[in-house]
Amino acid sequence: MTASDTHRAVEAVWRIEAARLIAGLSGIVRDVGLAEELAQDALVAALEQWPREGVPRNPGAWLMTVAKRRAVDLIRRNRTYERKLAELGRDLEDRLEDDEPPEAGEIEDDLLRLVFTACHPVLPAEARVALTLRVLGGLSTGEIARAFLMSEPAVAQRIVRAKRTLAARKVPFEVPSGMELAERLPPVLEVIYLIFNEGYSATAGDDWMRPALCEDALRLGRVLAGLMPKEPEVFGLVALMEIQASRAAARVGPSGEPILLLEQNRARWDRLLIRRGLAALERAGELSGDLGPYTLQAEIAACHARAFTAGETDWVRIADLYARLAALSGSPVVELNRAVALAMAYGPGVGLELVDQIAGEPALKGYHLLPGVRGDLLFRLGRLGEAAAEFERAASLTRNERERVLMERRAASCR
Repeated sequence: MTASDTHRAVEAVWRIEAARLIAGLSGIVRDVGLAEELAQDALVAALEQWPREGVPRNPGAWLMTVAKRRAVDLIRRNRTYERKLAELGRDLEDRLEDDEPPEAGEIEDDLLRLVFTACHPVLPAEARVALTLRVLGGLSTGEIARAFLMSEPAVAQRIVRAKRTLAARKVPFEVPSGMELAERLPPVLEVIYLIFNEGYSATAGDDWMRPALCEDALRLGRVLAGLMPKEPEVFGLVALMEIQASRAAARVGPSGEPILLLEQNRARWDRLLIRRGLAALERAGELSGDLGPYTLQAEIAACHARAFTAGETDWVRIADLYARLAALSGSPVVELNRAVALAMAYGPGVGLELVDQIAGEPALKGYHLLPGVRGDLLFRLGRLGEAAAEFERAASLTRNERERVLMERRAASCR
């Protein structure tokens, strides 16, 4: 292999092994920040040695061994915590006697602990997202910054603060149990879905979608489903992401312009992802008869996936599912989506009535899709002047350039 081939191999191994490596080290040193530093040291060692010596047969185990040795060196140098860390150092030295990789169950336990640590509620939502992408997604600070259109120093600072907060608050590296698990799981799922949504419909910038973020979120969701095989909402979220991701190729035109759902070429939808999504949805239903919010959203997505043409869509069922979701969440955004479904099932006048009822909700203030939906319903009712004004308002509110152009074109079409 050439040096460049080896470097590419190192990058590929890092993407695959980073989360397991950091999780395993976090279980040993009980500090996510320190675990990541040790993992990075092992990565540097790989970049230095593998071009000369070749890629080892078990690269993950090689990285873990090097990182553990770095931990032993660090412990020996740290005089402040000499007594406590010497004990830890002896434990690590014992583990290094056989360079065997950890058992699969041990890796899974550490990964699950890392998921719940990175998504701990003591961190603000944006910090959870950044830290999760960093330690579980294996993304660099630069990649996270580009994905969310932020400066690299700002992202780096956010991640550093998150690690310091976890250390200062002495957040335990563990999976909660009982009622605490039920309370802590929603923030974990929310972080993964936030990452997916930012990739599926970018809130700002020049691109309508950022597929790499969708892929990272899907991978995290699949890992979580493997780690928590009895949690229905985990499978509900995976089902939702799989089915939505199946439309990716049909959502963007040749020049990157958005293509709305009813106008998409459904032959371009990925049937493999749809099958995987429907299988995950079936699994969620087997685990619980009471559908949670992610499973309900997945049921809605499945209605679209099962319709081979837009005209075959079961909008009556979709409207009913949105009503159940609204009762669970109390979200005005869900009600806005229900208005769209009602308009498709019973006519634009019915949908507009609901939109006007919720238009004053504080949560929808400045939300560009409110005038976007209202404009569409007014257009379908033939009230073109009012529709144009709503589309123009939607264009002024969105921070996504592709969406702004779409809304401006829709406003022009009203004239």
